[in-house]
Amino acid sequence: MLSLNKSCILRIGGRSREWRWRPRDTAVVVRCCGGAGEGNGRGISMERSTEERREEGDSVLDLDPKSGVAGGVQDVYGEDQATEEQFITPWTVSVASGYSLLRDPHHNKGLAFSEKERDAHYLRGLLPPVCISQELQEKKLIHNLRQYQVPLQRYMAMMDLQVRNEKLFYKLLIENVEELLPVVYTPTVGEACQKYGGIFRRPQGLYISLKEKGKILEVLKNWPERRIQVIVVTDGERILGLGDLGCQGMGIPVGKLSLYSALGGIRPSACLPITIDVGTNNEQLLKDEFYIGLRQRRATGKEYSELLHEFMRAVKQNYGEKVLIQFEDFANHNAFELLAKYGTTHLVFNDDIQGTASVVLAGVVAALKLVGGTITEHTFLFFGAGEAGTGIAELIALEMSKQTKAPVEETRKKIWLVDSKGLIVKSRMESLQHFKKPWAHEHEPVGSLLDAVKTIKPTVLIGSAGVGKTFTKEVVEAMASFNEKPVILALSNPTSQSECTAEEAYTWSKGRALFASGSPFDPVEHNGKIYLPGQANNAYIFPGIGLGLVISGAIRVHDEMLLAASEALAQQVTQENLDEGLIYPPFKNIRKISAQIAANVAAKAYELGLASHLPRPADLVKYAESCMYSPVYRSYR
Repeated sequence: MLSLNKSCILRIGGRSREWRWRPRDTAVVVRCCGGAGEGNGRGISMERSTEERREEGDSVLDLDPKSGVAGGVQDVYGEDQATEEQFITPWTVSVASGYSLLRDPHHNKGLAFSEKERDAHYLRGLLPPVCISQELQEKKLIHNLRQYQVPLQRYMAMMDLQVRNEKLFYKLLIENVEELLPVVYTPTVGEACQKYGGIFRRPQGLYISLKEKGKILEVLKNWPERRIQVIVVTDGERILGLGDLGCQGMGIPVGKLSLYSALGGIRPSACLPITIDVGTNNEQLLKDEFYIGLRQRRATGKEYSELLHEFMRAVKQNYGEKVLIQFEDFANHNAFELLAKYGTTHLVFNDDIQGTASVVLAGVVAALKLVGGTITEHTFLFFGAGEAGTGIAELIALEMSKQTKAPVEETRKKIWLVDSKGLIVKSRMESLQHFKKPWAHEHEPVGSLLDAVKTIKPTVLIGSAGVGKTFTKEVVEAMASFNEKPVILALSNPTSQSECTAEEAYTWSKGRALFASGSPFDPVEHNGKIYLPGQANNAYIFPGIGLGLVISGAIRVHDEMLLAASEALAQQVTQENLDEGLIYPPFKNIRKISAQIAANVAAKAYELGLASHLPRPADLVKYAESCMYSPVYRSYR
C-alpha cells in the first residue's frame, strides 16, 4: 500500500509519473486503479492505455467498434471501453473520491451510488442510506419540474442539475425532449439571457473579454478539458430577437451545446461554450448593478476584428484543424464577414445563417408534398433580409439550381425580400448592404409587406425579421386569397417576436394554412378540427450536422452538406405527419433524425474529399448511432 505523502513517483509501463495527494480528498492509487485495494493492476493498465491514446491523438475511429457511447471524441475516462454491465473507474486520469466525487458533475450519481461504490470511494455517511435507480431519480425530477409555474424557474432548476449531475441532466432531457426543449432553449432561454446577471450562480463556459487581448491562448488552456470538438461562440450583440445582451448572451452557447449532446450525441466534455465580451450598447444593462460583463460601449472596427482573429488563431492552435466553431447570434454586419473570412481556413458554421436555412428548406420541401409542384415552380417572399432571411433565400436558390441546373443568379429571381424600407428592388441598389444586393430584382418600389404580398403573390411567406405581429389578418387573408394551401412560416424568436400565432394563421386562412414557427405553439382547434403547428426549430438540424462533421473528421463546411441535411430531415416527415398538417417530424424521434442527418452530412464530406477519418464506414447511419453519447450511469469499481 502506498503511503499518503504529499507526492510520490509512480512508475507505469516504463514511464515515470508524479502524483500529488490531498488527505481523505482522494483515493489511494492502488484502490483507484486496481479496484478496492486489490492491487490487481487492471486499473493501472487502463490508465496507461488511456494516457497513451491521449498523447497519440487517436480519434473515435480508433475506438473499439463495439463501443456504443463514443460521442465522436477521445474517451478520456475509459467509458467507451465499458458496457452498462462492466465496471469502470472514473479516475484513470484525475483522482477523485469522497466529498470531491459528489461535487464532480461528470461522475456524480447522487443517491444512485451502490453500497459497494460507497465503501470503495469514501462515500459512507456523505449520503443518506437509501440507494435508488437513475430511473427513479428522473421520475422525481420531472415531477418537481412540473410543479413550477414560471418557465424561468424550470430553466434554473435544469441548469442547477446540469452542474450537479451531468448524466442525469441529459437523460432527463433526452427522454422528455418535447416537454423540456422549450425550457432549456427557446423561448425560455431568451428570458434567461435578459436576466442572466440576476440569476447567475456558477460559470458555465469561457468568458473572453477585451481584458484578455494578447492572452487568449492562455485563457483557452484554463479550460479543464483538452479534447474539444465543438465550440459555440457569441458576442451577444443579437440574442434571438431581443437585441444586444452583451456578456449575458452566454445562455445561448450553453443551451446550444446542451442540445448538441442531448440531440446529436456529442460528448458533453467535448463541448465548449464561449462568450466574447467586447462591451454592450444596451444602456439598461450598462446601468444594471447586476450586469456581469464589461461596462463599456461595444468595441468595433480594428479593435474588434483583431480580438476575433486572435481568438480564431488560438482555437486552431489549441484544439486543431477539426474543431467545429459555431458562430451564434452575432449582428448581421459581423456574422456575414466572419463566415466569409474564416469559412476557407477553419471548420466554421453559422446557425443563424446556415442552420436556419437548412431547417426551413426541409420544411418547404415537405410542405410542397401537400401543395404540389417542384420547388422551382413556386414563388417565395421573405419579411426580413438579415442573417436568417438571406441565408434561407440563398439555400433555397441553391436547391433550385441543383434541381434545374440553372445558374443560381437565375433561380434567385423566384425569391423576393422585404426589409424595413419595403421590397428590395434594383432602384435601391446603391443604398443596400452587400448581402442584400443579390436579391434586388427589377420591379417598381413597394413600401409595405401587405402590398408586396398582393403584388408578388407568393406561395410561401417566410418571416425572419424579429418583429412580432407583422403577419396581420390582412396579410394572411391575402395569402389565402390566391393559394389553396398557403405556406406561412413565422420564424422569429422568442414567442413574443413571432410574426403571428398558430391560432391566427389557421383562423385567418380558414384552416387552409400550412404553418410552422420558430418557437412552439400549442395545438389549435378550428371549426371542430385540431391543427398541430410545426416548429421550424434549428435543433432539428445543427446537432446532426455537428455529429456528421465530427464522425467524418471534416475540415470544412460546404453548402452541399447543408442541402444534404435538409434532404435527410425532409425525408423523416411521414405521410401521417403530413395528414396532420405537420411539415416537420415529431421531436420525440430527434436522436434517430440526428443520426440520419449526420450520415447524410458525413457522406457528402467523403464525396467532396473533405473527410479525414478514413476508411469511410460501410454503414454511416449505424456508425453515427454507435457514436452517440449515452447518459446512462456506469458502475465504478
